[in-house]
Amino acid sequence: MEACSTCLNFAEKDIVRCPNGKRAFVRFENCILRYSDVPFFSRVETSPIRLLGNGNNASNADVLNKQVDGLMNRLTTNAASNPSLFGRGIANYTNSDSVYGMVQCTRDLSETDCLSCLQQMIRGLNSCCRGQNGARVTCASCTIRYEVYSFFDLLSLTPPPPNTLQSPWPSSQTNSTQGNGDKSSRNIAVIVAPIVAGVLLLLVALCVVACSVLRKKRTKRKNISGIVVDDLRHSTESLEFDFATIRSATDNFSDENKLGQGGFGSVYKGELSNGQQIAVKRLSNYSSQGSEEFKNEVMLLHKLQHKNLVRLLGFCLEEKEQLLVYEYVPYGSLDKYIFDPTKRSYLDWESRYRIIRGIARGMLYLHEDSRLRIIHRDLKASNILLDNEINPKISDFGMARLFQMDQTHDKTRRVAGTFGYMAPEYVIRGIYSVKSDVYSFGVLLLEIICGEKNINVNQSSTSRDLLNKAWEHWREGTALEFIDSSLRTASSSEAMKCIHIALLCIQKSIEDRPTMASIVLMLDSTSPTLATPSPPPFLLESESLLTAEP
Repeated sequence: MEACSTCLNFAEKDIVRCPNGKRAFVRFENCILRYSDVPFFSRVETSPIRLLGNGNNASNADVLNKQVDGLMNRLTTNAASNPSLFGRGIANYTNSDSVYGMVQCTRDLSETDCLSCLQQMIRGLNSCCRGQNGARVTCASCTIRYEVYSFFDLLSLTPPPPNTLQSPWPSSQTNSTQGNGDKSSRNIAVIVAPIVAGVLLLLVALCVVACSVLRKKRTKRKNISGIVVDDLRHSTESLEFDFATIRSATDNFSDENKLGQGGFGSVYKGELSNGQQIAVKRLSNYSSQGSEEFKNEVMLLHKLQHKNLVRLLGFCLEEKEQLLVYEYVPYGSLDKYIFDPTKRSYLDWESRYRIIRGIARGMLYLHEDSRLRIIHRDLKASNILLDNEINPKISDFGMARLFQMDQTHDKTRRVAGTFGYMAPEYVIRGIYSVKSDVYSFGVLLLEIICGEKNINVNQSSTSRDLLNKAWEHWREGTALEFIDSSLRTASSSEAMKCIHIALLCIQKSIEDRPTMASIVLMLDSTSPTLATPSPPPFLLESESLLTAEP
């Protein structure tokens, strides 16, 4: 119920973006909110339909298509005949991979109408997204989705029993024999109910006592996701590398294999004995990323799987070393391209737009689609890695925080992140949420579009930051002048849309910023209806306001 309430609160804030519309609906993973000037109960409405393809083709499209077809048809039939009008399941894709699917109708539909609606969504899926690694097709009455990664909790494949519309009271239309039986049942209920209630209260009390004892036995040293530090090896035993293996793979951390260096330490390229290339983050003793962040990153990343997140292969805790082992991403970080006067030309508009969409999908997975709800807290250009197909991968989860699914925000006394990307409510009051990540995404989006840093150490104290510069261009109707001059082939409509979305993301009001789900829809739509942004926060920002970590 709390998750539903939280979802509806977000939906309520999103739906008011259509203040003059006669009809609107907002759909999230956990809820749907809708209004209309005409009756729509128990009626199928499949227009407008939203087609959201992953954009990335499968390596074996024919096999994937066959598995998706079978899975969707099976789920559609089962969901329509199920009182919940909901279905989800898994099909094998390859020997080691699976495809995950979900279908759902609104509860007011009949079995026939639900089946008809879902079949129409499947036809839409076949027309737009055949052979892609994931897609969702949705309308006001039903939705379908599939992905090649798990976007729902595998531990509970059976949905909860649906709410019924039947009265909880016994029918008054009974014969005399039934009346005697009902009277006896009521007498028994009067006697049994207090006993059952007493037993339940006793069980609750025992549970409270047991939980209290367990908490006292736990060590006080915990990482931010609530997992005991000493349990790191136990929880992720299969991920642990021995130091000798890593040392050999990196040629004893030679300078020739060094990929980069930061406040946390150094990153080295390596190659395992089986030929697999890896990237090793070696934390220094003076690292700004301490042991808590190290353990936090291991515990979070090993549970997350998405094509737009860097994949953690393992870790090493030996000989006073703290090592994180990742997949090797050949083209390095995004900042090395967009901020370099020469290399920025390597990324044309098509590449940058693909990067923007990939980052948005990765953040949506963190916020809504994974089994955990993750606030990254350090989304920036240097934490976006590019693979050999220029697909972005979000990295560095040392600052990330784990939220409960019904949790909207949290507060910290230790503000950590990167100056210039942090939302004003986080800098000033220590409040962070999914919307503070959205703010960081907006800043990053502007940087990708224009090829300049938001905060430049060479700027004078009177120069405009990137956010205000973008706003002034937007207000004066010269937004196209904001675009990187090297992007001569940029689509003006797409670029203008991205600037508009970025300005929505960096609004001072938390409530006015869109969610990542809305952002993905905006980016995937050819002609979205976008709200009018308000000015970004004009703050006299200085380092005295925060403790920022690079």
